[in-house]
Amino acid sequence: MMDSLAQTGLPFMKMHGAGNDFVVIDSRQRGAVMTAGLARALGDRNRGVGFDQLAEITSTSDADFGLVFWNSDGSQAGACGNATRCVSDYVMRDLGVDGVSLVTARGALRAERAADGRVWVNMGQPQLDWASIPLAHAVDHLHLPLPGDPVAVGMGNPHCVHFVQDMASVDLPALGPKIEHDPLFPQRTNVEFAELLSPCRMRMRVWERGTGITLACGSGACATAVAAHLRGMIGPRVALEVDGGVLEVDWRDDGVWLTGPVARVFDGVLTPEYIAAHK
Repeated sequence: MMDSLAQTGLPFMKMHGAGNDFVVIDSRQRGAVMTAGLARALGDRNRGVGFDQLAEITSTSDADFGLVFWNSDGSQAGACGNATRCVSDYVMRDLGVDGVSLVTARGALRAERAADGRVWVNMGQPQLDWASIPLAHAVDHLHLPLPGDPVAVGMGNPHCVHFVQDMASVDLPALGPKIEHDPLFPQRTNVEFAELLSPCRMRMRVWERGTGITLACGSGACATAVAAHLRGMIGPRVALEVDGGVLEVDWRDDGVWLTGPVARVFDGVLTPEYIAAHK
């Protein structure tokens, strides 16, 4: 497959959800093509296209489509809420429907277009036991034995959520990588800091595992909302102000639903020479 692409090139889309940006490759007609090396090359904002995550759309007999996520360091991600929303919007337009089923490493998910046009995606129920998050050993996930008394939540990927009084005082570039690689997280972790603004609104910033600081993080917004609700800070529905806009999370009986803005910015084609150099 890579040999044929080296002859024809590879189409892609650039999309973003609240500034959380993605390269999207639709492989439903050709079969999966992405590799760790190509993902790393594409993730380079100077020598490639640049992205927070890459999402490859695949064919599956179990749903309308499948999704595989890659970080800019070439590692795979188990979940990506904003990319899921963006791709679901694209597929729903392509199929002419207002609801789709999809499969990710997280499992079977559902996305729906609301009456106001926004796309909601059900990210599934949170993982709250230490082995599923996962953590290295059994601890109280609501009060981790780490500075800042954070909460651990799994959303198909691990999250470490900190609640602070003043977001401006958080040195995210210094704290993010340190917490990401803490031994308590055997698969590393995403890191969130959140400040309560009102019972239904929070401010959140995120350090994403394998990527770094991003303008938004859908699974991080879900994890933060779950952690805040479990701590008794908010109700089941909350708006989160992120660096790139506003995301909304609604923890319902059937799972944690996420919505926010989506944008398809441009389409392009990776040249045969570029693919050949990074296959």
